[in-house]
Amino acid sequence: MLKHRGFPGRMPGTDFQFVIRRANPKGVTPLKRLERYRDRRPADKRADAAFMKALWEHFGDQPFERGNLDAGRLSWLFGREVKPAEEPFDPASYDALLVIDERLARTSFPDAFDQDAFDENDLDAEDDEDDWA
Repeated sequence: MLKHRGFPGRMPGTDFQFVIRRANPKGVTPLKRLERYRDRRPADKRADAAFMKALWEHFGDQPFERGNLDAGRLSWLFGREVKPAEEPFDPASYDALLVIDERLARTSFPDAFDQDAFDENDLDAEDDEDDWA
């Protein structure tokens, strides 16, 4: 399983995880499209946007390997903003290639592509250290 070095482990200040530490010994959790209903909690919506921002900043429009990205978090975007980059696609493989559908992702999560929108949820914790002087 590829570990995406430099990818945020979780949404800052929350328990919403973005990556897993090790492969599941019981087998790979398959990706599946989860429906996002209008009545989802605002915190869940913010986590989706923060995850999309992290994906875009780390991978851009290039295909990327699933690796250690959390299947639960990916499944909220899978089939819409994040799509299979290869055929045949194995949803239960850490080696599966994915790609961001930029047009749809920008429509669904415009703030994830706006550099100023995530000031309070900035994914770079190192920059915050200067504010404590």
